[in-house]
Amino acid sequence: MLAAGRLRWPRDNVGRLVRFADGTAARVFRETVASQPAHDPCFLAVAFRLRGVRGRGHEWFEAESILNTPLFAGFPGFTSKLWLAHDGNGIYRGLYEWDGAERAERYARSLWRVLALGCEHDSIDFRVLPGLRRDSVLADPALLQSHLAAEQRAWWRIVAVT
Repeated sequence: MLAAGRLRWPRDNVGRLVRFADGTAARVFRETVASQPAHDPCFLAVAFRLRGVRGRGHEWFEAESILNTPLFAGFPGFTSKLWLAHDGNGIYRGLYEWDGAERAERYARSLWRVLALGCEHDSIDFRVLPGLRRDSVLADPALLQSHLAAEQRAWWRIVAVT
């Protein structure tokens, strides 16, 4: 995908701080974008906490995580991903746009099995929100308020991006 120019790593969002409804915040450390746009956009948020990773281990994980790109970029429907550093609770997040909610769900369920190998099981979670573009959500986090509003302090619900 890289050699064919179908995958790139723009820096526009790198360094931005994303705040969530649960009171946590995380910095964007990488962005990956595929060349094909989503015709049936879907916002996907994924969260997990690595088992036993502390201190400099987080820096190592961020650096080596680029090797995980084939785990998602090769899945049908992948459009983009923001890689978020761990928050104050050690939770990492990925904020994606997929082409099709069913494809996003299939990916997230497959990812769950991989994450279970090195993550605290009860920390792995995801939300699939059809009809939303990732960049639209970043520009206007209020778009998420109507989705699953019962989860007032949701780990996935963006409240601000700076």
